[in-house]
Amino acid sequence: MRRLLPLLVGLLVLAGCSTSKDAVASGQQEFTFVAPNGQTTILYDPPESRGVVPQLSGESLLNEGRTVGLQDFAGQVVVLNIWGSWCGPCRAEAPDLEFVAQQTEAAGVAMLGIDVRDDRDAARDFVRDRGLTYDSIFDQPGRVLAALSGYPRNVVPSTIVLDRQHRVAAVYLTQIRPSDLLGTVQRIAAEEPAPSTTGS
Repeated sequence: MRRLLPLLVGLLVLAGCSTSKDAVASGQQEFTFVAPNGQTTILYDPPESRGVVPQLSGESLLNEGRTVGLQDFAGQVVVLNIWGSWCGPCRAEAPDLEFVAQQTEAAGVAMLGIDVRDDRDAARDFVRDRGLTYDSIFDQPGRVLAALSGYPRNVVPSTIVLDRQHRVAAVYLTQIRPSDLLGTVQRIAAEEPAPSTTGS
């Protein structure tokens, strides 16, 4: 029993540290996802409480042999959408994601998909048939998502919104509703000035 006491105390401390958002992210520390106890929408506020994600990158779905990733979107809000052409809800939400991408591009927002457990040709057909204008990381084995500590790789679709410092600002563990995602993205994009596009 004495040996179990330190373990039990440790578990109680961990339970007491969870916030109402049930995720741990502090300042510029790396983002760590913790199971959200049934929540499907998790918002990380204030901005100082957010954790940064690793420099996610991988092979481009649309441009074979080219690498695409967060390094291509420095200073931008990034919407990461985890999807697969085999996923019914992914097919339903794709036009809504494209709508949000078009509505927020001028505010310095980028959309980037992460295509998981998929066939490349099927995925490309998915993109073409739905007129999607944004690229995706082709992550057939799911290795890219493994870099997100604790993130549930089996939840497809899911969407992660990163602020301009690429800290996690919101997570949707379900098919998005365009009005909800658009409002969240617009709010996060307004937190800091958009990067200048004019020459000196």
